[in-house]
Amino acid sequence: MDLRLLEAAASGDAAEMKHMAVHVPGVLHGTTPQGNTCLHIASIHGHEEFCKDVMSLSQSVPLLAATNADGETPLLAAVASGHTSLASSILRCCIAQQLSDAILMQDRNGCNALHHAIRSGHRDLALELIEAEPSLSRAVNQYGESPMFIAVMRNHADVFEKLLEIPDSAHGGAYGYNVLHAAVRSGNTAIAKRIMETRPGLAREEDKHKATPMHLAAHWDKVEVLRVLLEHDWSLGYAVSSKGSPVLISAAASRGYVGIAKELLKHCPDAPCRVANDETTSTCLQQAVMLGRMELLEFFLDSKYTRKLVNVRDENEETPLHNAVRKCDPKIVHALLRCPDIDVTVLNKVGNPASWLLGTTAHHAKTLNWNEVSMLMLKADPLHAPSIGNLHEQVKNKVTASSRKDIKSLTQTYTGNTSLVAILLATITFAAAFTLPGGYSSDSGNEGLPIMARKFAFQAFLLSDTLAMCSSLVVAFVCIIARWEDLEFLLYYRSFTKKLMWFAYMATTTAFATGLFTVLAPHLLWLAVTICVLTSLLPILTKLLGEWPILELRFRLGRNFKSELLSMI
Repeated sequence: MDLRLLEAAASGDAAEMKHMAVHVPGVLHGTTPQGNTCLHIASIHGHEEFCKDVMSLSQSVPLLAATNADGETPLLAAVASGHTSLASSILRCCIAQQLSDAILMQDRNGCNALHHAIRSGHRDLALELIEAEPSLSRAVNQYGESPMFIAVMRNHADVFEKLLEIPDSAHGGAYGYNVLHAAVRSGNTAIAKRIMETRPGLAREEDKHKATPMHLAAHWDKVEVLRVLLEHDWSLGYAVSSKGSPVLISAAASRGYVGIAKELLKHCPDAPCRVANDETTSTCLQQAVMLGRMELLEFFLDSKYTRKLVNVRDENEETPLHNAVRKCDPKIVHALLRCPDIDVTVLNKVGNPASWLLGTTAHHAKTLNWNEVSMLMLKADPLHAPSIGNLHEQVKNKVTASSRKDIKSLTQTYTGNTSLVAILLATITFAAAFTLPGGYSSDSGNEGLPIMARKFAFQAFLLSDTLAMCSSLVVAFVCIIARWEDLEFLLYYRSFTKKLMWFAYMATTTAFATGLFTVLAPHLLWLAVTICVLTSLLPILTKLLGEWPILELRFRLGRNFKSELLSMI
């Protein structure tokens, strides 16, 4: 291509182009190393007037059909560059000159002008292209995408309707999808309904992962679209993929989609619930248990059809209760045990009931969850109480044995934290003993004596301050002794220091409250009383907050609460 023509095409200088076309024959047919003609360059830059002048010349026919290195005609270049008005002008010129091949041309990726127009969101241009050349709708690019598929993926309902009117328009998509897969993905119920009315067979086509549109609706929680598909063909709820796995309710179970499960069972009351492939034979109830889908689990247990799955065994001959105990989740265990049909005595293939699986979760033994599950299983199967008791002892021994290995670090942790608090309390209470409320008397005969020595509140202050100081000092000295690497001593030490620190804290708080009362009572009686009461209640509130999980467990279990099972916490 002549350099002057290239510059004119890039800048849109139509006068220079006309001058060269008159004086240099054939100059308009020159190309760049990329195969672009002047019409390509002007189309890419969007110079509409320049392009119209080129197309008005007698040599425009080969220019409209010319392709560059990317397989693009000027029409494709204009559409791909987003110049819709220019693309519309080129399209009309192609129609006038009956250049259908130029309109249908596909680039090196297999995309035609309609692909680009829809993908770029140029809906008016897309409709114009469909009207001008319906055959554009049949083209599929190298990714398997049809114009209809792209239109549905982008939710262009008007373009989709126009394409659907063409009987042989392509409907395939990437990854083996079809337009119904795309409608499910976008959640467009109107498009899904139209597809089911005109091309219902697409509902049973599978993608490369062997998933039908129904499976994707279940996987992506598209309840409304699923309802449309089932209302048109309820038998789709029984669909089994070519892999042989009925994954519809399984997909809902694995993701916790209660709405999907309800919709499936509404249209298909006996929909398949068992995942039966080469790897597992678990049910949707088992999946809900293993993945902790509590809301879905409760729905399955309340459903008359799926409730029967509560005693169904998997490939290891284990029921959902076995897996719930293994997960050590008291909420799931409690939900299962509430089912009136459950059998807690079912044995797995190695002869163990569900309660015995507590032994496989020894790493949870020092948690409230493990202990609560133990109590629930003890209530559910009282005849198995001796075995659960033996199991508890075994797990306790395991915990003790594992604790022995870390005795040094455990001792350092416990003593370090406790001694720090104890020394802090001892310092505060020791200082308080020498800075008495009200100060000292300077009257003759009472020199050096506390002014408020005869007041009851002051005497209570002295007593509580002394007790707090002594008990905190005892804890501090015990912490020094607790450097011994002896597990039994450490266990007793933890219990002893816990109680003694609690006593020291209570005594310190009492000393503060009574001291404050002693100073403020003569002047601000009610304020002093209020502060003292609140300060005295603080240790009680602290204890309640610290032990709230256990108190809550005691309240929840009532008579079934076993405090001896909590000894490892």
